[in-house]
Amino acid sequence: MLRIGLFLLTNLAVMVLAGIIFNLLGIQGILDANGVNLNLSGLLLLCAIFGFGGSLISLLMSKTIARMSTRTQIIQQPRNADEQWLVETVRELAQKAGIGMPDVGIFPMPQANAFATGWNRNDALVAVSAGLLQRFNRDEARAVIGHEIGHVANGDMVTLALIQGVVNTFVMFCARLVGFFVDRVLMRNEQGLGIGYYITSIIMDIVFGAFAMIVVAWFSRRREYRADAAGATLASPQSMIAALQRIKAESESGSEQPLPSNMKAFGIFGNMGALMATHPPLEDRILALQSPQR
Repeated sequence: MLRIGLFLLTNLAVMVLAGIIFNLLGIQGILDANGVNLNLSGLLLLCAIFGFGGSLISLLMSKTIARMSTRTQIIQQPRNADEQWLVETVRELAQKAGIGMPDVGIFPMPQANAFATGWNRNDALVAVSAGLLQRFNRDEARAVIGHEIGHVANGDMVTLALIQGVVNTFVMFCARLVGFFVDRVLMRNEQGLGIGYYITSIIMDIVFGAFAMIVVAWFSRRREYRADAAGATLASPQSMIAALQRIKAESESGSEQPLPSNMKAFGIFGNMGALMATHPPLEDRILALQSPQR
């Protein structure tokens, strides 16, 4: 969950910035065919360039930003038995999943959480919180690591980036159509692109971008079930269920603390609102593992 929250917010920020630059540089002047009507094909092409550009930047930056946001320390050389076990477990599960050895890290959070991120399956980062490493037994921790390895092996971040790129394109495209409508119909500007177009298009970038995050969050919830299944396969179903039950118990006791807001979608657990939730309810995930035929 930590991984996706960061990706979504970084992407939204890039999108808004791209929209502002789009306006300030006057790029869309070429879209105003004959000074009267929008060149829709040209507009769609530019929106796709900026839309996919924002998504790809978010993807390429995800590993660095995740490390900085969580203060993750990469294990270069294990200093104790826990770090040695963590590195060896990640290596074993990565080989079992058929991916390259990820960087392995620990972030200083007393609560239990973990995340994996990276721009491709052979250049990833897998990190666990200090609290998870200290309190979870080895089987539970192994299942959590398997869950994160599952995200990497399933190519979730690349798929998310592609979906986000499509969504971004339509966000920017529709925002500018609304801006054009406001400028022509409400502001009655009959020539060129006026202030109504520029202000409205930026506002609509934010509004439509928020709705787009709901769509991406829906996809994120679906991928969590697949990652849980991967954790159950790489470790064991019993261990994966036990790990989720432990996380659920900690969250209900109030001892759970969410990851930074820009990282919520990257971790194994999160507690955002229903529409914006990047993870399904823990009880639903446990039930899916207990009743796989469903």
